[in-house]
Amino acid sequence: MKRILSLLFLFCLFISASAQIRGNEIRVVVTPDHSDWTYKTGETATFLIQVYKAQCLLENAVIDYELGPEMYPESQKSGVTLKDGTLKVKGKMKSPGFYRCKAVAHVNGRKYEGLATAAFDPLKIQAVTGIPQDFMEFWNTSLQQARKVNLNPVMELMPERCTETVNVYHVSYQNIRPGSRTYGILTMPKKPGKYPALLRVPGAGIRSYYGDIETASKGAIVLEIGIHGIPVTNTDAYYNLLFNGALHDYWLMNSDDKDEFYYKRVFVGAVRGVDFLCSLPEYNGNALGVTGASQGGMLSLVTAALDKRVTFYACIHSAMCDHSASLHKQACGWPHYFYQQEKPDEKRVLVSQYYDGINFARQITVPGWFSFGYNDEVVAPTSMYAVYNTLKAQKEIRPYLETGHYWYQEQYDEWNGWLWKQMGIK
Repeated sequence: MKRILSLLFLFCLFISASAQIRGNEIRVVVTPDHSDWTYKTGETATFLIQVYKAQCLLENAVIDYELGPEMYPESQKSGVTLKDGTLKVKGKMKSPGFYRCKAVAHVNGRKYEGLATAAFDPLKIQAVTGIPQDFMEFWNTSLQQARKVNLNPVMELMPERCTETVNVYHVSYQNIRPGSRTYGILTMPKKPGKYPALLRVPGAGIRSYYGDIETASKGAIVLEIGIHGIPVTNTDAYYNLLFNGALHDYWLMNSDDKDEFYYKRVFVGAVRGVDFLCSLPEYNGNALGVTGASQGGMLSLVTAALDKRVTFYACIHSAMCDHSASLHKQACGWPHYFYQQEKPDEKRVLVSQYYDGINFARQITVPGWFSFGYNDEVVAPTSMYAVYNTLKAQKEIRPYLETGHYWYQEQYDEWNGWLWKQMGIK
């Protein structure tokens, strides 16, 4: 027993110590000479590269760096020694887009990276992707066929997750065909009444979900869904097996067939989430929003475009936008289907147009809120502005310049604050 207790004590010490690891002593900072990181085409952007150790400039730091339009660097240099820890480099663009400076410092056998991305007339960036003539016919028909399948919803109360004011349910509903179900976590105020509703749609991957108790506690119904047709309360180990096994690279599955593409059931399932929310007697029938980040940003565009009961939406660094941009050497969104492909499959290019955020944005008529970072190397800010500039409906944009494919606390708070305002809750 003493030995077991000793081992437990040592384990706890290890966990405690591990939890305290934060950041790096070495930092590479890249700073544009415009504080808003924004330039007009033809202007020159000057980037200051600095390498710090313990918040002091590191003399004789050795770096590699690259410059050029995002995803398409045009110049690279290696083994540059910074005598005083700083270096200035310059670049420009003749057409609207984003220009990136990325630096890697080599210190004591380790690599430390920093970057900054300058915007050149971002509000003039144009989408490349074309729209098939039968785009809306395809999706309207897909939804009509899916809605012939009864939702057959199942709600299982999870007492261990409920709070004093909020009930939490593991739910599911039928999706595109009998037996194909979408699973999620529903959070709903315990107090009887009518409430606004919010659909939270997920980023890429496979994981468990816990529901949005905070928003529900303020007076809203929130449904947070997964996309893979499996319960969302299993272990991380279970989901990891799927991610590396049967569902590995699911975003590529059947991408040459618009009717069998993996995302068809995913997109339809998100819209059927609206069907589920509208079926709840507690829904007030007025405010209904959808929101998500990355893949979830794309699903927000999809749902807002295909269901007119949606009254608002919010997107964080939306993936899957302007797939065809790569064919013209313009930065595209994840999953970069045709990036650096000299001869892409023409059938896949055509199918991708039915699953492109640009073409869903063209259909949206309700207010939207957008936020993303200029340093995102997963979802190109070029593709984000291509979507934003395509929209004709009311819209707001709040870029957080330094962020990559993540968000700052202030950004997260502003995101939720905007959603709560649309629902009339605080």
